[in-house]
Amino acid sequence: MSLKLLLVLLHNALSFGIRIAMLISVPKWHPPVTAMAWLLVIFIWPIPGFLFYLMFSSRKLPQKRTQRHEKSIAKLLEEDKTIDMIREYTMPQIPEKLEKFARLGQSLADMPVMGGNKIEAITDTYELFRNLASDIDRAKDHVHLLYFIINEDKATSCVLQALERAAKRGVACRVLADAIGSKRFLKKAAPQLRKAGVTVVEALPPSLFRRFKTNARFDLRNHRKIAVIDGVKAYTGSHNLIEPTYQRKANGLPWRDITLAIEGPVIAQIQRVFVEDWYVETGEFLQETIPQLELDSRDVLIQTVPSGPCYPTENYQRLVAAALHQAQNRIIITTPYLIPDEALMEAMEVAVLGGTKVQLVVPQKPDQILAGNASKAYYEQILNMGVEIYLYKDGILHAKTMTIDNDLAFFGTSNFDIRSFELNFEINLVLYGEVPLLDIRRIQERYIASSRKLSIDEWEKRPLHEETIQNVAKLFSPLL
Repeated sequence: MSLKLLLVLLHNALSFGIRIAMLISVPKWHPPVTAMAWLLVIFIWPIPGFLFYLMFSSRKLPQKRTQRHEKSIAKLLEEDKTIDMIREYTMPQIPEKLEKFARLGQSLADMPVMGGNKIEAITDTYELFRNLASDIDRAKDHVHLLYFIINEDKATSCVLQALERAAKRGVACRVLADAIGSKRFLKKAAPQLRKAGVTVVEALPPSLFRRFKTNARFDLRNHRKIAVIDGVKAYTGSHNLIEPTYQRKANGLPWRDITLAIEGPVIAQIQRVFVEDWYVETGEFLQETIPQLELDSRDVLIQTVPSGPCYPTENYQRLVAAALHQAQNRIIITTPYLIPDEALMEAMEVAVLGGTKVQLVVPQKPDQILAGNASKAYYEQILNMGVEIYLYKDGILHAKTMTIDNDLAFFGTSNFDIRSFELNFEINLVLYGEVPLLDIRRIQERYIASSRKLSIDEWEKRPLHEETIQNVAKLFSPLL
């Protein structure tokens, strides 16, 4: 027997053994859609597919990182007395029909509804950065920034310079930047900030094989966007700290985002999310005092919902599905990426069958080829349900929002896709009542006005090669 023949036989035997072993084990550890995608990869290309499975299949974090997260939660729960005192003082009056939903949110995220807040929706990127820089210049105690993407450019220079000025006058400035999303910033701009006294830390430093106890699988990312100044002003939403074309990533088209500027008691919850992430990355537990806050007369009710692979359930996905099921009249969803799981698809279908008008706004031109085609593969099924799809034409729609009827709004960093629900660390807000909902819905209506409605007839006439690409992307979408 020649060496070449022996190698071929060994390869075939190994490939067959891998296929059988994975056919037995993969369905045990993954939901059906994800298991099917992994088995497809392994059956097509057994040995490389098996290696990819070993590297990327688990959403679990390294043990030391998980232990730090659990310890931070325990420490922060000790601080809940402060949050409870603030909540008792604000005494939020939740509409009766939303009480059960609010309890679900608190059960999933350990965060109660907080009243007495003031919000301002900001859509202009340059206005946001000017406001943030101005608030940093007024900071007296601390500035906390956590962003998936931070970039040094003409738009963000005012924020970075304000950080340097604040640090030089003795303000504790802490910046947490995702190690992959902010790779260029961490390499080029972070050293200058550190020289000025700003503490810059990378979040979730990647490792393909987790060689280090605190490193994460490279595609588990911190996708949160948070700014907290002195505990009295906070910003969160879909804006990253980068100029609005993302360095001409999509042929110069601008990203369309929304960030909420927030004042009020809910800042204690947003601060808590930052403190948790800071402790997990650095081992330093921040004990920031909560200042005396002025309550807004409009009394906006807000509940913070962090999510990520460190939580036992997919917090945001559960809340979104629950809200869809209880909707009565109208739902508007805006998202750049729509790769829904089975529960989300069923919830949208149930809403339409119950007589609820469901409108979905997505970018006409996605910025990511694979994720964009995977999203498009769901359009036909969604249209056949009776959901209205609007293709946003004026740039890259990046805002992640959902409004339900006239009294419930979802807002934050999480896309309506499997990755955001399962793998990324996200922060979202649930806003209760008509006033905050109308602030978000007015912007949603502007997005719809700048979109064209997609018809089922138009979609069915797309070229065969496009349909093929989209269906292939859909098969592998659980792995994106």
